[in-house]
Amino acid sequence: MNRAAVGEAIARAHREEWARVVASLTRRFGDLDVAEDAAAEAFAVAVERWPSDGVPPNPGGWLTTTANRKAIDRIRRESKRDDKQRAAQMLRDGDAPVQGAVDDDRLRLIFTCCHPALAMESRVALTLRMVGGLTVPEIARAFLVQESATGQRITRAKAKVKATGIPYRVPSEEDLPARVSGVLAVLYLVFNEGYLATGPDSDPLRPHLTAEAIRLARLVRTLLPEDGEVAGLLALMLLTEARRPARVSTSGELIPLDTQDRAAWDPALIAEGHRLVRERLATGQAPGRYQILAAINAVHTSARDARDTDWSQVVALYDQLVRLDRSPVVALNRAVAVAELDGPEVALAAVDPLGQALAGYHAFHATRAELLRRLGRTAGSREAYDQAIALAGNTAETAYLSRRRDELG
Repeated sequence: MNRAAVGEAIARAHREEWARVVASLTRRFGDLDVAEDAAAEAFAVAVERWPSDGVPPNPGGWLTTTANRKAIDRIRRESKRDDKQRAAQMLRDGDAPVQGAVDDDRLRLIFTCCHPALAMESRVALTLRMVGGLTVPEIARAFLVQESATGQRITRAKAKVKATGIPYRVPSEEDLPARVSGVLAVLYLVFNEGYLATGPDSDPLRPHLTAEAIRLARLVRTLLPEDGEVAGLLALMLLTEARRPARVSTSGELIPLDTQDRAAWDPALIAEGHRLVRERLATGQAPGRYQILAAINAVHTSARDARDTDWSQVVALYDQLVRLDRSPVVALNRAVAVAELDGPEVALAAVDPLGQALAGYHAFHATRAELLRRLGRTAGSREAYDQAIALAGNTAETAYLSRRRDELG
Protein backbone atom coordinates (compact mmCIF):
# COMPACT_ATOMS: atom_id res chain seq x y z
CA MET A 1 0.00 0.00 0.00
CA ASN A 2 1.47 3.37 -0.98
CA ARG A 3 1.98 6.25 1.40
CA ALA A 4 -1.06 8.18 0.14
CA ALA A 5 -3.32 5.16 0.72
CA VAL A 6 -1.91 4.71 4.23
CA GLY A 7 -2.50 8.38 4.95
CA GLU A 8 -6.12 8.03 3.86
CA ALA A 9 -6.48 4.91 6.03
CA ILE A 10 -5.19 6.81 9.06
CA ALA A 11 -7.50 9.74 8.34
CA ARG A 12 -10.46 7.37 7.98
CA ALA A 13 -9.53 5.60 11.22
CA HIS A 14 -9.37 8.96 12.97
CA ARG A 15 -12.87 9.87 11.77
CA GLU A 16 -14.36 6.50 12.58
CA GLU A 17 -12.43 5.34 15.64
CA TRP A 18 -11.34 8.39 17.65
CA ALA A 19 -14.54 8.59 19.73
CA ARG A 20 -14.55 4.83 20.31
CA VAL A 21 -10.91 4.80 21.48
CA VAL A 22 -11.30 7.82 23.77
CA ALA A 23 -14.56 6.48 25.19
CA SER A 24 -13.07 3.05 25.86
CA LEU A 25 -10.11 4.58 27.68
CA THR A 26 -12.32 6.94 29.67
CA ARG A 27 -14.37 4.02 30.92
CA ARG A 28 -11.28 2.02 31.85
CA PHE A 29 -9.17 4.73 33.45
CA GLY A 30 -11.80 7.24 34.54
CA ASP A 31 -9.77 10.23 33.39
CA LEU A 32 -10.42 12.37 30.29
CA ASP A 33 -6.84 13.66 30.23
CA VAL A 34 -5.39 10.17 30.22
CA ALA A 35 -7.87 9.05 27.56
CA GLU A 36 -7.23 12.01 25.26
CA ASP A 37 -3.44 11.90 25.52
CA ALA A 38 -3.23 8.12 25.10
CA ALA A 39 -5.50 8.20 22.05
CA ALA A 40 -3.43 10.96 20.47
CA GLU A 41 -0.23 8.97 21.14
CA ALA A 42 -1.76 5.88 19.55
CA PHE A 43 -2.56 7.77 16.37
CA ALA A 44 0.95 9.22 16.36
CA VAL A 45 2.36 5.68 16.55
CA ALA A 46 0.08 4.70 13.65
CA VAL A 47 1.47 7.55 11.55
CA GLU A 48 4.97 6.27 12.32
CA ARG A 49 4.44 2.54 11.87
CA TRP A 50 1.65 1.90 9.39
CA PRO A 51 3.59 3.14 6.33
CA SER A 52 6.22 0.43 6.92
CA ASP A 53 4.22 -2.26 8.75
CA GLY A 54 1.01 -1.87 6.75
CA VAL A 55 -2.50 -0.99 7.90
CA PRO A 56 -3.68 -3.60 10.43
CA PRO A 57 -6.77 -5.71 9.56
CA ASN A 58 -8.64 -4.13 12.50
CA PRO A 59 -7.44 -0.51 12.78
CA GLY A 60 -9.81 0.31 15.66
CA GLY A 61 -8.67 -2.64 17.73
CA TRP A 62 -5.00 -1.86 17.03
CA LEU A 63 -5.48 1.76 18.07
CA THR A 64 -7.40 0.84 21.24
CA THR A 65 -4.75 -1.70 22.29
CA THR A 66 -1.93 0.76 21.62
CA ALA A 67 -3.73 3.55 23.46
CA ASN A 68 -4.35 1.31 26.46
CA ARG A 69 -0.63 0.50 26.66
CA LYS A 70 0.23 4.19 26.45
CA ALA A 71 -2.24 4.99 29.22
CA ILE A 72 -0.86 2.26 31.47
CA ASP A 73 2.68 3.50 30.87
CA ARG A 74 1.64 7.02 31.81
CA ILE A 75 -0.11 5.93 34.99
CA ARG A 76 2.90 3.88 36.05
CA ARG A 77 5.24 6.78 35.36
CA GLU A 78 3.16 9.37 37.17
CA SER A 79 1.84 7.33 40.08
CA LYS A 80 3.51 8.02 43.39
CA ARG A 81 4.26 5.11 45.68
CA ASP A 82 1.06 5.63 47.68
CA ASP A 83 -0.99 5.71 44.48
CA LYS A 84 0.30 2.51 42.97
CA GLN A 85 -2.24 0.30 44.67
CA ARG A 86 -5.07 2.57 43.47
CA ALA A 87 -3.70 2.58 39.94
CA ALA A 88 -3.34 -1.20 39.92
CA GLN A 89 -6.93 -1.54 41.15
CA MET A 90 -8.07 0.80 38.36
CA LEU A 91 -6.37 -1.37 35.76
CA ARG A 92 -7.97 -4.53 37.13
CA ASP A 93 -11.46 -3.10 37.52
CA GLY A 94 -11.50 -0.89 34.43
CA ASP A 95 -13.62 -3.25 32.37
CA ALA A 96 -16.45 -3.45 34.89
CA PRO A 97 -19.81 -2.62 33.28
CA VAL A 98 -21.18 0.89 33.71
CA GLN A 99 -24.94 0.98 34.18
CA GLY A 100 -27.12 3.16 31.99
CA ALA A 101 -30.10 3.17 29.67
CA VAL A 102 -27.88 2.34 26.67
CA ASP A 103 -24.65 0.36 26.88
CA ASP A 104 -22.17 2.20 24.66
CA ASP A 105 -18.97 3.91 25.69
CA ARG A 106 -19.31 6.60 23.02
CA LEU A 107 -22.74 7.61 24.26
CA ARG A 108 -21.42 7.81 27.83
CA LEU A 109 -18.65 10.08 26.58
CA ILE A 110 -21.13 12.33 24.76
CA PHE A 111 -23.30 12.71 27.87
CA THR A 112 -20.23 13.44 29.99
CA CYS A 113 -19.02 16.16 27.62
CA CYS A 114 -22.52 17.67 27.33
CA HIS A 115 -23.32 17.57 31.04
CA PRO A 116 -25.50 20.52 32.15
CA ALA A 117 -23.06 21.31 34.96
CA LEU A 118 -20.67 22.65 32.31
CA ALA A 119 -21.11 26.00 30.59
CA MET A 120 -22.40 25.72 27.03
CA GLU A 121 -19.17 26.96 25.44
CA SER A 122 -17.28 24.36 27.49
CA ARG A 123 -19.66 21.61 26.39
CA VAL A 124 -19.15 22.54 22.75
CA ALA A 125 -15.36 22.66 22.98
CA LEU A 126 -15.10 19.46 25.04
CA THR A 127 -17.44 17.56 22.71
CA LEU A 128 -15.57 18.62 19.59
CA ARG A 129 -12.25 17.63 21.17
CA MET A 130 -13.13 14.40 22.98
CA VAL A 131 -15.86 13.03 20.71
CA GLY A 132 -15.08 14.71 17.39
CA GLY A 133 -11.32 14.53 17.64
CA LEU A 134 -10.83 18.12 16.44
CA THR A 135 -7.58 19.73 17.54
CA VAL A 136 -7.50 22.77 19.79
CA PRO A 137 -6.40 25.04 16.89
CA GLU A 138 -9.28 23.71 14.74
CA ILE A 139 -11.83 24.43 17.47
CA ALA A 140 -10.35 27.87 18.11
CA ARG A 141 -10.53 28.78 14.42
CA ALA A 142 -14.09 27.50 14.16
CA PHE A 143 -15.34 29.81 16.90
CA LEU A 144 -12.90 32.69 16.42
CA VAL A 145 -11.35 32.20 19.85
CA GLN A 146 -7.67 32.34 20.76
CA GLU A 147 -6.02 28.92 20.90
CA SER A 148 -4.88 29.54 24.46
CA ALA A 149 -8.41 30.41 25.54
CA THR A 150 -9.82 27.33 23.83
CA GLY A 151 -7.21 25.10 25.45
CA GLN A 152 -7.95 26.60 28.86
CA ARG A 153 -11.68 26.11 28.32
CA ILE A 154 -11.18 22.41 27.58
CA THR A 155 -8.75 21.98 30.47
CA ARG A 156 -11.14 23.64 32.93
CA ALA A 157 -14.02 21.52 31.67
CA LYS A 158 -12.07 18.30 32.17
CA ALA A 159 -11.00 19.46 35.61
CA LYS A 160 -14.62 20.18 36.54
CA VAL A 161 -15.68 16.74 35.34
CA LYS A 162 -13.08 15.22 37.65
CA ALA A 163 -13.54 17.56 40.63
CA THR A 164 -17.34 17.42 40.74
CA GLY A 165 -17.55 13.73 39.97
CA ILE A 166 -19.68 14.09 36.87
CA PRO A 167 -20.62 10.45 36.23
CA TYR A 168 -19.39 8.63 33.16
CA ARG A 169 -22.68 6.97 32.28
CA VAL A 170 -25.78 7.23 30.16
CA PRO A 171 -28.59 8.83 32.18
CA SER A 172 -31.34 6.63 33.56
CA GLU A 173 -34.49 5.97 31.55
CA GLU A 174 -36.42 8.73 33.31
CA ASP A 175 -33.63 11.30 32.94
CA LEU A 176 -32.66 10.40 29.37
CA PRO A 177 -35.11 12.65 27.42
CA ALA A 178 -34.06 15.83 29.23
CA ARG A 179 -30.37 15.02 28.90
CA VAL A 180 -30.69 14.14 25.21
CA SER A 181 -32.12 17.60 24.57
CA GLY A 182 -28.93 19.09 26.01
CA VAL A 183 -26.78 16.97 23.70
CA LEU A 184 -28.84 18.01 20.69
CA ALA A 185 -28.54 21.68 21.67
CA VAL A 186 -24.74 21.36 21.57
CA LEU A 187 -24.79 19.69 18.15
CA TYR A 188 -27.24 22.25 16.75
CA LEU A 189 -25.07 25.11 17.99
CA VAL A 190 -22.05 23.61 16.22
CA PHE A 191 -24.08 23.13 13.04
CA ASN A 192 -25.44 26.68 13.04
CA GLU A 193 -21.99 28.17 13.44
CA GLY A 194 -20.93 26.33 10.31
CA TYR A 195 -24.18 27.00 8.44
CA LEU A 196 -23.89 30.77 8.86
CA ALA A 197 -20.87 31.95 10.84
CA THR A 198 -21.49 34.70 13.36
CA GLY A 199 -18.06 36.31 13.14
CA PRO A 200 -17.32 39.11 10.68
CA ASP A 201 -13.76 37.94 10.00
CA SER A 202 -14.49 34.36 8.98
CA ASP A 203 -15.82 32.61 5.92
CA PRO A 204 -19.63 32.95 5.91
CA LEU A 205 -20.05 29.19 5.48
CA ARG A 206 -17.81 26.60 7.14
CA PRO A 207 -18.62 23.17 5.74
CA HIS A 208 -16.21 21.35 8.04
CA LEU A 209 -18.30 22.39 11.05
CA THR A 210 -21.64 21.41 9.53
CA ALA A 211 -20.09 18.11 8.43
CA GLU A 212 -18.82 17.43 11.96
CA ALA A 213 -22.21 18.25 13.50
CA ILE A 214 -23.93 15.89 11.03
CA ARG A 215 -21.37 13.16 11.71
CA LEU A 216 -21.96 13.40 15.47
CA ALA A 217 -25.73 13.53 14.97
CA ARG A 218 -25.49 10.34 12.92
CA LEU A 219 -23.56 8.74 15.77
CA VAL A 220 -26.19 9.73 18.32
CA ARG A 221 -28.90 8.49 15.93
CA THR A 222 -27.14 5.11 15.69
CA LEU A 223 -26.97 4.90 19.47
CA LEU A 224 -30.53 6.15 20.12
CA PRO A 225 -32.46 5.00 17.02
CA GLU A 226 -35.90 5.31 18.65
CA ASP A 227 -35.51 8.92 19.78
CA GLY A 228 -37.69 11.13 17.56
CA GLU A 229 -35.88 14.38 18.30
CA VAL A 230 -32.50 12.84 17.42
CA ALA A 231 -33.94 11.81 14.06
CA GLY A 232 -35.56 15.24 13.71
CA LEU A 233 -32.32 17.11 14.29
CA LEU A 234 -30.44 14.91 11.84
CA ALA A 235 -33.14 15.47 9.21
CA LEU A 236 -33.08 19.21 9.86
CA MET A 237 -29.31 19.32 9.44
CA LEU A 238 -29.40 17.27 6.23
CA LEU A 239 -32.13 19.37 4.61
CA THR A 240 -30.39 22.58 5.57
CA GLU A 241 -26.94 21.40 4.48
CA ALA A 242 -28.40 20.27 1.15
CA ARG A 243 -28.96 23.93 0.22
CA ARG A 244 -25.42 25.07 1.04
CA PRO A 245 -24.07 25.02 -2.56
CA ALA A 246 -26.66 27.62 -3.53
CA ARG A 247 -26.53 29.87 -0.47
CA VAL A 248 -23.69 32.28 -1.30
CA SER A 249 -23.00 33.92 -4.68
CA THR A 250 -19.61 34.01 -6.36
CA SER A 251 -19.30 37.60 -5.15
CA GLY A 252 -19.78 36.49 -1.53
CA GLU A 253 -23.37 37.61 -1.08
CA LEU A 254 -26.02 35.59 0.73
CA ILE A 255 -28.71 34.22 -1.59
CA PRO A 256 -32.13 33.95 0.09
CA LEU A 257 -34.15 30.76 -0.19
CA ASP A 258 -36.63 32.07 -2.74
CA THR A 259 -33.93 32.97 -5.30
CA GLN A 260 -31.57 30.03 -4.86
CA ASP A 261 -30.73 27.76 -7.78
CA ARG A 262 -32.55 24.65 -6.65
CA ALA A 263 -30.74 22.54 -9.23
CA ALA A 264 -27.61 23.09 -7.12
CA TRP A 265 -29.17 21.54 -4.01
CA ASP A 266 -27.85 18.12 -2.97
CA PRO A 267 -30.52 15.55 -3.92
CA ALA A 268 -29.02 12.74 -1.82
CA LEU A 269 -29.16 14.79 1.38
CA ILE A 270 -32.69 15.92 0.57
CA ALA A 271 -33.84 12.34 -0.05
CA GLU A 272 -32.34 11.17 3.25
CA GLY A 273 -33.85 14.08 5.15
CA HIS A 274 -37.29 13.47 3.63
CA ARG A 275 -37.08 9.79 4.50
CA LEU A 276 -36.37 10.59 8.15
CA VAL A 277 -39.28 13.05 8.27
CA ARG A 278 -41.65 10.47 6.75
CA GLU A 279 -40.47 7.80 9.19
CA ARG A 280 -41.23 10.06 12.14
CA LEU A 281 -44.67 10.97 10.76
CA ALA A 282 -45.46 7.28 10.32
CA THR A 283 -44.97 6.63 14.04
CA GLY A 284 -48.00 8.75 14.88
CA GLN A 285 -46.18 10.22 17.87
CA ALA A 286 -46.47 13.91 18.65
CA PRO A 287 -43.45 15.64 17.08
CA GLY A 288 -40.93 17.68 19.04
CA ARG A 289 -39.24 20.95 18.11
CA TYR A 290 -36.56 19.52 15.83
CA GLN A 291 -39.02 17.24 14.07
CA ILE A 292 -41.31 20.19 13.26
CA LEU A 293 -38.39 22.28 12.00
CA ALA A 294 -37.33 19.35 9.83
CA ALA A 295 -40.86 19.07 8.46
CA ILE A 296 -40.85 22.79 7.58
CA ASN A 297 -37.60 22.31 5.71
CA ALA A 298 -39.05 19.25 3.98
CA VAL A 299 -41.86 21.42 2.62
CA HIS A 300 -39.35 23.96 1.29
CA THR A 301 -37.13 21.33 -0.32
CA SER A 302 -40.12 19.56 -1.88
CA ALA A 303 -40.98 22.59 -4.04
CA ARG A 304 -39.25 22.63 -7.42
CA ASP A 305 -39.78 26.38 -7.56
CA ALA A 306 -40.21 28.87 -4.73
CA ARG A 307 -43.62 29.74 -6.16
CA ASP A 308 -44.72 26.14 -5.60
CA THR A 309 -44.09 26.27 -1.84
CA ASP A 310 -47.08 25.16 0.21
CA TRP A 311 -47.14 28.15 2.54
CA SER A 312 -50.36 27.08 4.24
CA GLN A 313 -48.59 23.90 5.36
CA VAL A 314 -45.56 25.90 6.52
CA VAL A 315 -47.76 28.20 8.62
CA ALA A 316 -49.63 25.21 10.06
CA LEU A 317 -46.32 23.65 11.10
CA TYR A 318 -45.21 26.91 12.69
CA ASP A 319 -48.50 26.96 14.58
CA GLN A 320 -47.53 23.59 16.04
CA LEU A 321 -44.05 24.86 16.85
CA VAL A 322 -45.37 27.96 18.61
CA ARG A 323 -47.28 25.70 21.01
CA LEU A 324 -43.99 24.02 21.94
CA ASP A 325 -41.66 27.02 21.74
CA ARG A 326 -43.08 30.48 22.42
CA SER A 327 -39.81 32.26 21.76
CA PRO A 328 -39.97 35.53 19.79
CA VAL A 329 -37.61 34.08 17.16
CA VAL A 330 -40.13 31.34 16.33
CA ALA A 331 -42.88 33.97 16.15
CA LEU A 332 -40.70 36.01 13.78
CA ASN A 333 -40.10 33.04 11.50
CA ARG A 334 -43.82 32.26 11.50
CA ALA A 335 -44.54 35.85 10.43
CA VAL A 336 -42.24 35.43 7.42
CA ALA A 337 -44.41 32.51 6.28
CA VAL A 338 -47.59 34.47 7.02
CA ALA A 339 -46.34 37.23 4.71
CA GLU A 340 -46.36 34.75 1.82
CA LEU A 341 -49.81 33.46 2.70
CA ASP A 342 -51.71 36.57 3.89
CA GLY A 343 -49.54 39.44 2.69
CA PRO A 344 -46.94 41.81 4.19
CA GLU A 345 -49.40 43.98 6.13
CA VAL A 346 -50.72 41.06 8.18
CA ALA A 347 -47.16 39.84 8.75
CA LEU A 348 -45.93 43.28 9.83
CA ALA A 349 -48.68 43.46 12.43
CA ALA A 350 -47.29 40.23 13.89
CA VAL A 351 -43.65 41.35 13.66
CA ASP A 352 -43.81 44.83 15.22
CA PRO A 353 -44.83 43.65 18.74
CA LEU A 354 -41.62 41.56 18.83
CA GLY A 355 -39.42 44.67 18.64
CA GLN A 356 -38.67 44.95 22.34
CA ALA A 357 -37.62 41.32 22.68
CA LEU A 358 -35.64 41.24 19.41
CA ALA A 359 -34.17 44.75 19.29
CA GLY A 360 -30.63 43.36 19.12
CA TYR A 361 -31.41 40.62 16.59
CA HIS A 362 -30.47 41.54 13.05
CA ALA A 363 -33.00 39.17 11.46
CA PHE A 364 -35.86 41.08 13.11
CA HIS A 365 -34.81 44.32 11.44
CA ALA A 366 -34.10 42.55 8.14
CA THR A 367 -37.59 41.04 8.17
CA ARG A 368 -39.18 44.42 8.90
CA ALA A 369 -37.12 45.98 6.11
CA GLU A 370 -38.41 43.48 3.56
CA LEU A 371 -42.02 43.81 4.69
CA LEU A 372 -41.88 47.62 4.64
CA ARG A 373 -40.27 47.43 1.22
CA ARG A 374 -43.16 45.34 -0.11
CA LEU A 375 -45.62 47.85 1.34
CA GLY A 376 -43.86 50.73 -0.42
CA ARG A 377 -42.73 52.39 2.82
CA THR A 378 -39.25 53.21 1.57
CA ALA A 379 -38.01 55.44 4.41
CA GLY A 380 -38.95 52.93 7.08
CA SER A 381 -37.48 50.12 5.04
CA ARG A 382 -34.18 51.94 4.63
CA GLU A 383 -33.98 52.61 8.38
CA ALA A 384 -34.67 48.95 9.16
CA TYR A 385 -31.99 47.83 6.69
CA ASP A 386 -29.49 50.16 8.39
CA GLN A 387 -30.26 48.59 11.76
CA ALA A 388 -29.97 45.08 10.34
CA ILE A 389 -26.63 45.85 8.69
CA ALA A 390 -25.25 47.31 11.92
CA LEU A 391 -26.14 44.14 13.81
CA ALA A 392 -25.29 41.48 11.21
CA GLY A 393 -21.93 39.84 11.84
CA ASN A 394 -21.77 37.66 8.75
CA THR A 395 -20.13 39.17 5.67
CA ALA A 396 -22.50 37.44 3.24
CA GLU A 397 -25.57 38.72 5.07
CA THR A 398 -24.12 42.22 5.26
CA ALA A 399 -23.47 42.24 1.51
CA TYR A 400 -27.01 41.10 0.73
CA LEU A 401 -28.67 43.58 3.09
CA SER A 402 -26.52 46.45 1.80
CA ARG A 403 -27.49 45.72 -1.79
CA ARG A 404 -31.19 45.50 -0.91
CA ARG A 405 -30.99 48.82 0.92
CA ASP A 406 -29.11 50.53 -1.90
CA GLU A 407 -31.68 49.35 -4.43
CA LEU A 408 -34.24 51.53 -2.69
CA GLY A 409 -32.58 54.53 -4.37
